[in-house]
Amino acid sequence: MFSSLTVRNYRLFFMGQVVSNIGTWMQRIAQDWLVLSLTGSSAAVGITTALQFLPMLLFGLYGGVLVDRLRKRPALLVTQSSMALTAIALAVLTITGQVQVWHVYVAAFAVGLATVVDNPARQSFVSELVGPGQLQNAVSLNSANFQSARLVGPAVAGLLITGVGTGYAFLFNGLSFIAPLTGLLLMRARELHVVERAPRGKGQLREGVRYVTGRPELIWPIVLVGFVGTFAFNFPVYLSAFADDVFHAGAGAYSMFNTLMAVGSVAGALLAARRGTARLRLLIAAAMAFGALEILAATTPTLWMFALLMVPLGLFGMTVNVTTNTSIQMSTDPAMRGRVMALYMMVFLGGSPVGAPIVGWITDTYGARVGLAAGGAVAVLAAAVIGLVLARVGNLRLSVGWHRGHPRVRFVPREHQEELAPAA
Repeated sequence: MFSSLTVRNYRLFFMGQVVSNIGTWMQRIAQDWLVLSLTGSSAAVGITTALQFLPMLLFGLYGGVLVDRLRKRPALLVTQSSMALTAIALAVLTITGQVQVWHVYVAAFAVGLATVVDNPARQSFVSELVGPGQLQNAVSLNSANFQSARLVGPAVAGLLITGVGTGYAFLFNGLSFIAPLTGLLLMRARELHVVERAPRGKGQLREGVRYVTGRPELIWPIVLVGFVGTFAFNFPVYLSAFADDVFHAGAGAYSMFNTLMAVGSVAGALLAARRGTARLRLLIAAAMAFGALEILAATTPTLWMFALLMVPLGLFGMTVNVTTNTSIQMSTDPAMRGRVMALYMMVFLGGSPVGAPIVGWITDTYGARVGLAAGGAVAVLAAAVIGLVLARVGNLRLSVGWHRGHPRVRFVPREHQEELAPAA
């Protein structure tokens, strides 16, 4: 489960990300709660989320082209430093009482601009740290790292917000970037797995798009996470509305929801680290389960029932995330990985500028329960349709039967299905 941590460079990367990810989650909670406190509007929270991910939607593919051309470690030093400075600036404004909602909007957009390069660079840098043999394990541990921080970050953010103020959560995040920057500087360049960089040339953006669209094992998982990310993963909107409007429980409940979801997410990431392969049928099943659980959570009458459902929601949501990420990286040529991962992140994260204002408006107009149920319904429908498309592309048919006394539903090759059919 932890085999890639034996690699020194990856271990430095991993340890730096532990600290930084805690700060990132603290800022997410503080940012959402600050906007809600300043405006009282779930739609405003949605606008903040949209602004943070809008640069990825607009410039994500160009970021991937840059990442394929640049050396990853220097690029990450620049992007991580810029995000640290943005967090510290927002902290100063908030602590001094000068913060206005437009300041938060600008800070969110600035972080989004850095993410255009930072996200695909971090994703593709993992292969240079560990090599192809440990790639799946390292990708899964990265996800476990991010979600483990989610256990600590929201809880600490809740204490800081209620104890000393929102600004100190931003300050901690800004200082937390010292850890990954130190780890990057301490890495041994000679131990990195050299990946040939793409030369500067015309048509590289189109080349990346053609590469993805010509491969069903890449394009359809990206389409699926596009729908899920746009409509079902808008938890800053959903959970803040449930904490404030449905259960009237405040910032503490919002932090608790995020923490419990992180428990399930860590479990999902660690289970992914143990698996030997990332199968598309697992992706389809996890996406359907994730959407169904959102619909169920939308109907729960009490805070504690809703909170407990955050654990399986986190588990299946992380399974969707890790399975897609791993299957795409394992199916992509190293020279194209930056562009492919940029497209993946652009669709997954860049859908928020479209989805967050929509689900924010639905939540404000019809209530948090309708908003969450609508997001879950989109995830279920998208998974069902794309599952059928992948089955058709793979020449598969649905098989319903019995196995060891239990019903079993699965896809099998068409010729295998014909062999199982009884003779006329």
